[in-house]
Amino acid sequence: MSDGRRAARRSPGEPWGGVRPFSIKTKLGALVVISVLITTGLMMVAMRTETELRFITVFSMIATLLITQFVAHSLTSPLDEMNAVARSISHGDYSRRVSENRRDELGDLAQTINVMADELEAQDRQRKELVANVSHELRTPIAGLRGVLENIVDGVTEADPETMRTALKQTERLGRLVETLLDLSRLDNGVVPLKKRRFEVWPYLSGVLKEANMVASARAGIASGSGSHTRTDVHLHLDVSPPELTAHADPERIHQVVANLIDNAVKHSPPHGRVTVKARRGAQPESLELEVLDEGPGIPRSEWHRVFERFNRGAVSRPHGPGSDGGTGLGLAIARWAVDLHGGRIGVAESERGCRILVTLPGLPSGPS
Repeated sequence: MSDGRRAARRSPGEPWGGVRPFSIKTKLGALVVISVLITTGLMMVAMRTETELRFITVFSMIATLLITQFVAHSLTSPLDEMNAVARSISHGDYSRRVSENRRDELGDLAQTINVMADELEAQDRQRKELVANVSHELRTPIAGLRGVLENIVDGVTEADPETMRTALKQTERLGRLVETLLDLSRLDNGVVPLKKRRFEVWPYLSGVLKEANMVASARAGIASGSGSHTRTDVHLHLDVSPPELTAHADPERIHQVVANLIDNAVKHSPPHGRVTVKARRGAQPESLELEVLDEGPGIPRSEWHRVFERFNRGAVSRPHGPGSDGGTGLGLAIARWAVDLHGGRIGVAESERGCRILVTLPGLPSGPS
């Protein structure tokens, strides 16, 4: 349900317009009054027409039963519908809703059940997205570690210190991801802690690009179906100015941003294309402006607002280049999540060729004015 529709609803227990003219109490009271009036009227008719009392009694009972049946049906029919919807919800089907066309206590109950179904549906969707996010982020280090170990076991490479350091680095990143990605369960609450510190941008981004190249090389030829690229034909270029540039942010979260942006850019690059990662000083102290530019087909302007939505895989029918696949549509959503945690901005920018993603991180907070 959209936020607008939910806001337009009454809160549970709130009467329509502040007054409930057709409450169940009113209907039951009207039933008693009508029954008494019918019985009294028939008795007066009997006294004036000398009709036998037994006939009047029978007619009175029939009329009262018909009216009672009508009122009872109007009360039990929505209860049956609510019971069916509640049973569906208990079985995991959150798509059904109760009709809200009554102006009494049952209408309030129907509204409450629908709000409950909306909340349960949203929580179930968030749970599934959390599992998908965690799976997406864990695939790269697992695949990289697997590739290194398989090469050692098959005798392709030896277990020299450099190779083992690569495997150790992937294992350490895997451990960090297990801890940090579970914070996605608190995404909507905005309570995920950030471990900000000052770091040098050039060596940091150089390590991210080197890791991306190592993972692609290690996974080349491995059909894992993980959604991460295995392309080695795309050249990654780093442009940091000034070279001594520093920034103040959470390095692990920024790693998520850059790695996912590179992964997306490589997937959509033409054969032997080029992906450029630029870093510049922002307007505030220790702030940072990042730019990731590829040479692919780009993103239509009509799709710019949907780029960072979860499970959105864009308008491109298929990725470009060998060893690339469509992915899960979560990488850019995770990048936006990490940038939002910093209070920064991320979006698609104008570019003469390919796709250009701009990221702005605020750096150190401004001092008191």
